[in-house]
Amino acid sequence: MKVLLTGAAGFIGWKTAQKLLEEGYEVIGVDNLNDYYDPRLKEWRLSTLKGRENFRFHKVDVENYDALRVLFETYGGFDAVLNLAARAGVRYSIENPFVYFTTNADGTLNLLELSKEFGVKKFVLASTSSLYAGQPMPFKEDLPVNTPISPYAASKKAAEVVSYTYHYLYDLDVTVVRYFTVYGPAGRPDMSIFRFIYKMLKDEPVEVFGDGSQSRDFTFVDDIAEGTIKALKPVGYEIINLGGNHPHKLSEVISILEDLLGKKAKVVYRDFHKADLKATWADITKAKKLLNWSPKVPLEEGLRRTVEWFKENWHWLRDVKI
Repeated sequence: MKVLLTGAAGFIGWKTAQKLLEEGYEVIGVDNLNDYYDPRLKEWRLSTLKGRENFRFHKVDVENYDALRVLFETYGGFDAVLNLAARAGVRYSIENPFVYFTTNADGTLNLLELSKEFGVKKFVLASTSSLYAGQPMPFKEDLPVNTPISPYAASKKAAEVVSYTYHYLYDLDVTVVRYFTVYGPAGRPDMSIFRFIYKMLKDEPVEVFGDGSQSRDFTFVDDIAEGTIKALKPVGYEIINLGGNHPHKLSEVISILEDLLGKKAKVVYRDFHKADLKATWADITKAKKLLNWSPKVPLEEGLRRTVEWFKENWHWLRDVKI
């Protein structure tokens, strides 16, 4: 299969590209390489992909319909589109909501329209557990997620809705995967686990927004990538949770990292942000049934692998801005 993978230099997109190539897919990767966070991380990820057989990369923004059209024309369409390009981050979306909608909603619309025109059979959309704010746990896909509490979540809801529209009108097969707090090597520096390890290695204070009792359904990036690829299966239109199915408190994560790093964290507690969720927990019954997917990497193992990556790459990571 020839697939278009957007966000290929992003955290999840990079790992998904790796696994697609291992499984024999032809991968056309695109990314706008924006500077939302230090571009050295995206450059490092891309360096592990470039030169590999069956991988080609184009610096393209999903907001640019004309550039995307050229890409579709050049390759004669694709068997599938995996739209992992996104502006992520709850808090920054409050500061700059406009770019979240132009990327997450308008960008998705551009890809859907071109998928319709060029006869793409399968569309996978990356979405978020942030939509479940205020809902009872564990979060199930049929909950009425109609009250997003951040522009980020609202933009993802818009992308989900317009994806359903294209499924209904044009019979495009769509799988929406809702990710739950993804972590691992080469992760995003605005995410808690990256920041915790980075700050602890530098003997700098670790900021926790809240009292540390808030919990997340942390999911290792390799598991997420495998679930995303399994989502290429024809399903009609389905929304499917991909999560660890085992919430952990932030205080527990810090304790594990202290053991792995052999040093005590200097924790500084900040006010809880009203756009954050106090807890997340994925019901993954649907993923098991429809995709035969469940996470394999427990938190302790995932954190160990992440710490190892930090230590191996600390010679350049130490200078990354977070």
